[in-house]
Amino acid sequence: MLGCVIHGQGDLRVDELAVPAPGPGQALVAVRYGGVCGSDLHYWRHGGVGDFRLKEPMVLGHEVVGTVVSYGSHADEASGPAPGTAVAVHPATPCGVCPECADGRRNVCRDTRYLGSAARFPHVQGGFAAHVTVPAEQLRALPAGLELRRAALAEPLSVALHAVRRAGEVAGKHVLVTGAGPIGCLVVAAAKAAGAARVTVTDLLPAALEYARIAGADTLVRADDPDDAGWPAEVDVAIEASGVAAGLDTCLRLVRRGGVVVQLGMLPPGQSPFAGNLVVSREIELRGAFRFDTEFDDALELLAAEASFDGLVSAVVPVREAESAFALAADRSTSCKVLLDFGG
Repeated sequence: MLGCVIHGQGDLRVDELAVPAPGPGQALVAVRYGGVCGSDLHYWRHGGVGDFRLKEPMVLGHEVVGTVVSYGSHADEASGPAPGTAVAVHPATPCGVCPECADGRRNVCRDTRYLGSAARFPHVQGGFAAHVTVPAEQLRALPAGLELRRAALAEPLSVALHAVRRAGEVAGKHVLVTGAGPIGCLVVAAAKAAGAARVTVTDLLPAALEYARIAGADTLVRADDPDDAGWPAEVDVAIEASGVAAGLDTCLRLVRRGGVVVQLGMLPPGQSPFAGNLVVSREIELRGAFRFDTEFDDALELLAAEASFDGLVSAVVPVREAESAFALAADRSTSCKVLLDFGG
């Protein structure tokens, strides 16, 4: 079978891999689509994500959907959908015993396994392959009417839903989102679904802002234009989704006194400039948001109910052309979410 393997910085290959056999408690899934994530791009361009560096070749990908093929021992339809069922794959396997898991915060489990991640060694191989094995309990049958192509957005939408929930109650409020990449656009959709009265989005690129409009943004602002008429005087909630220090600075300066800022974008490694005095003098609540947990099921239901998400998938590329797909995904002036197609 074909798999998309990162061997080092700038060294992305489509390799021939052996079809895996499901072990005890596992399911074998025939992958149809895999979404190229910002972390996949970081492994490709930089050889790592933040402090997590590649130490061995790794199959990339954690945004995958497909069809159940079979189960290993001690796993069957009682623990997962029947063979032939279209499914989305929850990419996280938390340990279940650490203090965080015991506290109901499995998304920050200190010993989790996450598809396509170099956070531990040996690395956790990802889902960008024609067939993958995963724990049966990580499979989610797609809701009625939800096709695999749109379902491939479930993982990043889950990240967005979790970030909005970290902000607290947003119904009736003005929400600022800095960064209109795929995650930022999905944060817009998640905020609107949660009842936000107004969502303002900032970005440097006009094409990215247009994708934010598709996601439901009310106001689009060029981040490099201080005279843009769309800049709000203040907002109730700000969610930083660009992953740059300037985005966080904007959030801290525009959120109202006593407001909430959620840092979702992963900042570059090392120290970043930080307007800490504003956090003190305005009693701003600064909260982090990392991955997700049960939001995955909510994301699938939301995707099934709303066809406008289709407009955020900007390209579907055969896996044999994976490097072209990555280059396209990295070009935010033309693309939003790019999917790899393993169906051929």
